[in-house]
Amino acid sequence: EVQLVESGGGLVQAGGSLRLSCTASGFTFDDYTWGWFRQAPGKEREEVSCIEISDGSRYYTDSVKGRFTISSDNAKNTVYLQMNSLKPEDTAVYYCVAASLCAAVLSVDHRFFAVWGQGTQVTVSS
Repeated sequence: EVQLVESGGGLVQAGGSLRLSCTASGFTFDDYTWGWFRQAPGKEREEVSCIEISDGSRYYTDSVKGRFTISSDNAKNTVYLQMNSLKPEDTAVYYCVAASLCAAVLSVDHRFFAVWGQGTQVTVSS
């Protein structure tokens, strides 16, 4: 069974940190590009970050540059999103995505996703 399991969300004060994890099973981790997008209530999906497993190249949307770091542990089939200096505007449900290219991840269009997770809630209080 193809599955992505996300964890690590929660409630944190502004300026705090969280680390999201996304563990894949049922398919070959290294065959895909990985990333995260988020969606806040009443707002459109927003790309956050992606990582190319093949060469480690990374992309970050401007609003999270310098605060968030995406990484992977291929042996554990897991992608991480380390989020530091969190702001109330980072509050959203965060989704992990596997796709063929970063461009597909960043499209935030599920038609271009291979698989995505159920989401994990991140709430940042002011």
